[in-house]
Amino acid sequence: MSRETETTEVGNQTLIDGVAPITMRDRLAVMASQPMTPKRGPHTPQKQCDHGLFDEVGRAQIDLCDLIAQSTKET
Repeated sequence: MSRETETTEVGNQTLIDGVAPITMRDRLAVMASQPMTPKRGPHTPQKQCDHGLFDEVGRAQIDLCDLIAQSTKET
């Protein structure tokens, strides 16, 4: 009876009955489930996304068209 083997960094290793070898798909699934970290400064806190759609300060600003319409009504 031959058993399955798995190639590792230290060489071939025989697997116990009922144990499947770890595939590249399994390794990629584990890596994909990890949270993303920046390449430079992995312990640096993330900056806030305060531009574009997520800019809450920009939402409080008056639109240029509204400003022009308001100034023409006052005069």
